Amino acid sequence: MPGTMDRRESLQWMLAAAALPSMWGEAVAKAAGSANATAKAKGYGTDPDLTKTHKAGALWPLTMTAAQRRTAAALCNVIIPADEQSPGAAELGVHVFIDEWISAPYPSHAQDRALVVRGLTWIDAESRRRFGQAFAEAGEAQQRAVCDDICFVPKAAPQFAQAAAFFARYRDLTAGGFYTSPQGAKDLRYVGNVASATFDGPPPEVLRIVGVQG
Repeated sequence: MPGTMDRRESLQWMLAAAALPSMWGEAVAKAAGSANATAKAKGYGTDPDLTKTHKAGALWPLTMTAAQRRTAAALCNVIIPADEQSPGAAELGVHVFIDEWISAPYPSHAQDRALVVRGLTWIDAESRRRFGQAFAEAGEAQQRAVCDDICFVPKAAPQFAQAAAFFARYRDLTAGGFYTSPQGAKDLRYVGNVASATFDGPPPEVLRIVGVQG
């Protein structure tokens, strides 16, 4: 599992993906007051120069702690696990992309930052409450048991409503990061922007429809 990823690549992922009563309790309250939940860069400035490679933290301070990174990586792999066609989301560094995303100094990203930091704190605390260990250290069945309670907002129990809202947004960010990576695009069997070896022109039936061939 990579600990870092190319800054330029992660920013490109971020731009591509842009198109795309409380069980939170004490854990959420702590997260809301933490520096990580409110980290901000000074002003907007200009958009990042994507022709350059930047070191981590050069454009804006990253949000996640090491523990939050581990939780984020584990959750990414629950959402998109490895299979015979492609590696899991965490193996592609999607959790690093999400850290970049929520750390950007723009209003919508700030909203995601608060939601994601609180959600990661909650899911880790919930795993400890149920199984006595952090989410990243829990077994696959245990991780899925937690996620099953929050994976679909309309069916989530009232006490899981806020956690389900977090999961829905985190799933979107995970999918956005994964499927805008080269490996994810291959997983979709996307073949756009690939030169064709030969091109014999439009099919005759199409030419007849537009009246340029008898």
